[in-house]
Amino acid sequence: MTTVQLTQGAGGQAMQDFLKQHVLNSLRYSSFPKQDLSLEDLDDASAIQDIAFTTDSYTIKPLSFPGGDIGTLSVAGTVNDLVVVGAEPIALSLGLILEEGLLISTLEAIMSSIGSVSRSCGVPVITGDTKVVERGSVDEMIINTSGLGIRSPLLDQNFMRVRETRPIESRWVKDSNLKEDDLVIVSGNIGDHGVSLLSFREGYGFEANGLASDIAPLNEMVVDCLKAGGIVAMKDPTRGGLADALNEWSHKSGCGILVEEERIPIRDSVTSACEMLGLDPLEIGNEGKIIIGVVAEAADDLLSELRRHPEGKESAIIGRATKASKSVVLQTTIGGQRIIEAPLGDPIPRIC
Repeated sequence: MTTVQLTQGAGGQAMQDFLKQHVLNSLRYSSFPKQDLSLEDLDDASAIQDIAFTTDSYTIKPLSFPGGDIGTLSVAGTVNDLVVVGAEPIALSLGLILEEGLLISTLEAIMSSIGSVSRSCGVPVITGDTKVVERGSVDEMIINTSGLGIRSPLLDQNFMRVRETRPIESRWVKDSNLKEDDLVIVSGNIGDHGVSLLSFREGYGFEANGLASDIAPLNEMVVDCLKAGGIVAMKDPTRGGLADALNEWSHKSGCGILVEEERIPIRDSVTSACEMLGLDPLEIGNEGKIIIGVVAEAADDLLSELRRHPEGKESAIIGRATKASKSVVLQTTIGGQRIIEAPLGDPIPRIC
């Protein structure tokens, strides 16, 4: 293959392979001090000492949809990439690439969303850059947001509860921290974002029944989760959905994960839409959910804390890490089992 393909930027296994083969090798610095949370970890953010940093670019189509727009998505997505490694977000940068001919009213509406969400979660935009390119060079607008965070002072307290049951060496919440018998929690209904956006874009009408994107910054909820303690891993299951996120955990930690299908929270409307369209809801992207790996002894307390928040009221324990398998395995509602493979890429393009 001599050209870049869409699947190589859509999350999932194709993107992981692409990064390892064509991107990461050129970015290694032998003289750079080894960090506990580094580029090689391929987690949602990296860190230098106690400073966490992440960046993301958004190419969603359409720009506005039920539940949000590209502006709300860019702020919430970057904030969430920081909090899932245990960082306290403190500032954002904003890069705009605008197509010549974009309506000023569209730009102003999206900027209003960016300002509103950044104020609501307490993470200001402090720097940025704007470029305008020729018609046809981009599809209306691309946004890049980078996020800066500091190591949460609650992490030490959180890890103290982990150490009551087993050793943990990392100073950050990392994908590779998951160990045998840790429980897996998902913070709410999966698939809302991808299905609602696809329905709106293609005119299927599923959003007429109230289905909307789940976009939300989760920093306040995660603060209370860290206070409850016992968390070893967190991830926001965006492109590639729950299936991709769990497979990343399994691959990096060396543990299998057994998931109980009947425990996975999912709306009937999302299930029906996926059945009609031939999609797997486990592979659909989310933008306001997290999965959490937690030591078993702390799981009930964490679940109670999550359910106190609007974004976590549908939280559920869905599975357990195990050494009995090296794969992510679904215990189905009819009593069988199937392996949940990492998707090649997100089945719905341009959702983030």
